[in-house]
Amino acid sequence: MPPRTSVPPPRRLPLLVTSDGDLLDDLLRLAAAGGVEVDLAPDPVAARSRWSPAPLVLVGSDQAQPCLRARLPYRRRLVLVGRSGHLEPGWEVADLMGAEHVATLPAAEPWLVDRFAECGPDQPVPGGARAVAVLGGRGGAGASILAGGLAVTAARSRLRTLLVDADPLGGGLDLVLGWEQLDGLRWPALTDAEGRVDAPTLVRALPSRGDLVVLSWDRGDLLPLPAPAMAATLDAARRGRDVVVVDLPRHLDDAAVTALQAVDRAFLVVPAELRATAAAARVVAAAAPHCADLSLIVRGPAPGRLKAAEVAQALGLPLVGTLRPEPGLCRGLERGEAPAADGRGSLAALCQRIVAELTGAPAAGAA
Repeated sequence: MPPRTSVPPPRRLPLLVTSDGDLLDDLLRLAAAGGVEVDLAPDPVAARSRWSPAPLVLVGSDQAQPCLRARLPYRRRLVLVGRSGHLEPGWEVADLMGAEHVATLPAAEPWLVDRFAECGPDQPVPGGARAVAVLGGRGGAGASILAGGLAVTAARSRLRTLLVDADPLGGGLDLVLGWEQLDGLRWPALTDAEGRVDAPTLVRALPSRGDLVVLSWDRGDLLPLPAPAMAATLDAARRGRDVVVVDLPRHLDDAAVTALQAVDRAFLVVPAELRATAAAARVVAAAAPHCADLSLIVRGPAPGRLKAAEVAQALGLPLVGTLRPEPGLCRGLERGEAPAADGRGSLAALCQRIVAELTGAPAAGAA
């Protein structure tokens, strides 16, 4: 299969969530004054898939309560907007939504024009890092190994990389890398994080070697991972790293949905087996609404001679690549050797291609 051409990610547009025609007309006028196009959604159902990726979200007062009921993920740069006399009690609702500002028209019109202008085509794309997510079609599919391989490959290409473990039941990505003895913070110490996290401080606090930094779980009590903590962490990662790789659980909680909506691409790893394909169909149904670019990677062997193209057709996903069995890789993991660290084998080759397509950086060859 020919490699995909590397292209810059599309510029994401500010999102307006309102079904109030008069308010929408006002906001479109202000966006035009700020020199930016916008994305429109009449309600939270239509907004959900675009909620986290948008650089700025404005929620009309008519959709504040529906957005609260929809339990949309926490995000930064969220503004509640309405006309004077129609926003009471505005700050109470804004606090419940997690909105940073309440904009009352017409007084807030100049401020909103400035906010729109910050998202214009002449401004830097928000969040400089490229981010990918990996999830398995069934348990033991190899998603964590692929995530580790992508992060190791990116770091070997001299890209500042953060590997995020979003699966509290996965055993810990520090074990996948052989880093369980390294000092540094794990998720339990960061679950209260929200708002703006200082990127350099975060990087210095986590286990690291060279250009690779890892945020994983410890072996203590199982704790929930709040969506605001995930949002704050990924925001800091976007500001402080070149590449972010997120290992997601198959059962998507609020934090996993927040991560999935924030990444540029997501990869589903599925063994070439009939039951694995059937299980993966459920994962696709849950994940696809939250990700604009979900692709498939099929892992061998194929006991029933099921072809990768047949798995892709059954799941309705584009096939990015395949992984051949590598017995030496499994033995290396047991010895604490990070996946794809030597730059050789099927996994390393696939990771090199994905990193090159994602970033435009030359692929690191064999060590």
